[in-house]
Amino acid sequence: MTQQNNEGTPMDTRTQDKLYFDDLKPGMRFTTDRLTVSAEEIKAFADQFDPQPFHLDEAAAEQSLFGGLAASGWHTASLTMRLMVTSGIPLANGSIGAGVELNWPNPTRPGDELHVVMEIQEMIPSRSKPDRGIVVVRNETRNQHDQVLQVMTAKMVAFRRPA
Repeated sequence: MTQQNNEGTPMDTRTQDKLYFDDLKPGMRFTTDRLTVSAEEIKAFADQFDPQPFHLDEAAAEQSLFGGLAASGWHTASLTMRLMVTSGIPLANGSIGAGVELNWPNPTRPGDELHVVMEIQEMIPSRSKPDRGIVVVRNETRNQHDQVLQVMTAKMVAFRRPA
């Protein structure tokens, strides 16, 4: 995973310590590792969680709004979460969500290689719990062509560095 420092130079954050609320600031960007989605994975997820014809069958998908097999938005969201947890912002105490807004401007297709670009938008210190705050992060899930497939604005709980 890479982060850009203030000069825009990429930094490898896998070797960094976990980050606390105090270490973060608006404008910081992180990019996750990549993973490729297969038709088999799209169908397996849909069969279990979103069994609609355009997620399960190529012929039916050709006749749909999507014009071809497309992953469920919830599948894209699940893959995004995996990438964020395994190679996203290395938050101390884990990735704890406190709310989310989610949009799917383009479908995820078989063969798409996904990665997530994460940018800190806002830092909100807690008034009632001084040991933490909320970090608002815009997450764009992109494919190998840098096409945005999902936009998620997440509120994440981040703890302050212990004294």
